Amino acid sequence: MGIATGDSICSRVALPGERDDSTTPHEHDTIHQKQAGPSFKSDSAESYNHLQIAARATNDAVRDWDLGSNALAWPQGLENLLGYEQSFAKGQIGFWEERVHPGDRARIAASIHEIISSAAEHWSGEYRFRRADGCYLQLLERAWIVRNSDGKAVRFVGSLMDITARKQLQDQLTRSQKMEAFGQLAGGVAHDFNNFLTTILGYSDLVLAESGMKGTVASHLGEIRKAAGRASNLTGQLLAFSRRQALEPHVVEVNSLIVNLERSLLRLLGDNITVVCHLHREKEGAHIKVDSGQLTQIILNLTVNARDAMRGGGRLTLATTVTSLDEDRQSLPGLEDIAPGDYVVISVIDTGIGMNDEVKAHLFEPFFTTKDEGAGGLGLATSYGIVRQSGGQIRIESEVNRGTTVQIFLPKVPAPPPPAYKKPIGKNLPTGTETILVLEDDISVRHISVRILRNLGYQVIEAANGDDAQRQFTQRAGKTIDLLLSDMVMPEMSGRYFADWLRKASPHTKVVFVSGYLAESLHPGDRIEHGMFFLPKPFDPEQLATTIRQALDSPAPSR
Repeated sequence: MGIATGDSICSRVALPGERDDSTTPHEHDTIHQKQAGPSFKSDSAESYNHLQIAARATNDAVRDWDLGSNALAWPQGLENLLGYEQSFAKGQIGFWEERVHPGDRARIAASIHEIISSAAEHWSGEYRFRRADGCYLQLLERAWIVRNSDGKAVRFVGSLMDITARKQLQDQLTRSQKMEAFGQLAGGVAHDFNNFLTTILGYSDLVLAESGMKGTVASHLGEIRKAAGRASNLTGQLLAFSRRQALEPHVVEVNSLIVNLERSLLRLLGDNITVVCHLHREKEGAHIKVDSGQLTQIILNLTVNARDAMRGGGRLTLATTVTSLDEDRQSLPGLEDIAPGDYVVISVIDTGIGMNDEVKAHLFEPFFTTKDEGAGGLGLATSYGIVRQSGGQIRIESEVNRGTTVQIFLPKVPAPPPPAYKKPIGKNLPTGTETILVLEDDISVRHISVRILRNLGYQVIEAANGDDAQRQFTQRAGKTIDLLLSDMVMPEMSGRYFADWLRKASPHTKVVFVSGYLAESLHPGDRIEHGMFFLPKPFDPEQLATTIRQALDSPAPSR
């Protein structure tokens, strides 16, 4: 570490009332006089006794380092806190140095060297220290530097406090705040991006329907629409990541879910980690009925956890298989209470530091973390609940320094019937002649919405903001507005605020809200109520036409 000048054996540090053979009485007197004046002998003994009492009361460890000989003694806590026997420590400073975490070693060495070289009498620092069982504790050390009459540091006496639990709670709070901020950012990006996608989908369908074009140009437009559809799936993942309430389960093919996840999210793992996918080869696919947003979040958490276990790099493997479990499942511990049947297995395998039996015993406890410095946040308790609600199970295999395998078992379900072909827009779309007020601050979304609705036969009034919409309603002198199509989130006046105002003046008016945010992620004051309809962005002409007709044909809102 650059602190010690050599490793030598020292005898046990003298307790109060005893003589330390490593120094002469005269040397003790010199040191004591420098610290506390003529009465230091008695004061020093009393202080040292107080240090031991305080250390024992708090379960701290105490280390006493002779800076002249580099001898190290542990008057307290070596066995109780750190798990080592006195004979194993061998009285050498190297014992302490070697067990400081490599990531903290240089920083702590520089800090101690600086304080020893100064005139200061106290030092404190936080670092990770390896216990006898191989686990790292987060320690806070407060030290007293004893100096001789010349001001030279001759001893370094430190009290080591275990702050692992506190550090984990602090880190968990920080991570929660970061995830909340990232969720808000993801939701905002998805909202704006969904406006663009609504415009792309709408105009692509209009061009294909109105021009009747075929051949190369039509093919190119079709590819544009497909790309917009894939982008829509990506924004859906961002919204699922940022949302707080459960999604509805639906049938998905597990390989498609993993491929989409690998393309969009696993790049966050870093260049020093290789990502390998071993996917099943079932001809008919392997389908599961699950909340895909929540399952994506679970897999993301597992991969981030694997990344943190491979600080120096490694290999992350994502695998999918199909297996059949009968009533005799004793060969797979952890699956004793799972129902017999066919299961799809999603495996997340890392080559990281692994876990010991004690850690594995607490994995599913809330707020428990497997990280050395509280950098966990895996949330296995929540993940376990989600998988169990889907009829599945999570099992974990891990050994210290041999990596970790997490397997998610989910019931295999039949493949859904292939969707019938639907034209993007055509004469079969529901039409009408009612009057619709379109309130939308994004000009591209407003224009495509107005154009689609007018093509379907509706009378359309358009407004860019709430003030404009209020003005237009007032100028109509009581003429009927059958439906309000409004963006939910707008500057100055929200769509919900205007809808409440309009329904007081025109109680029979139906309301359809559109938004790039999920309905349940909106501000509580903007949530939709019974009798209101919600159309998420991006939407295509068919979705818009169907939702509008549904709302118009619904019973009048009760007042």
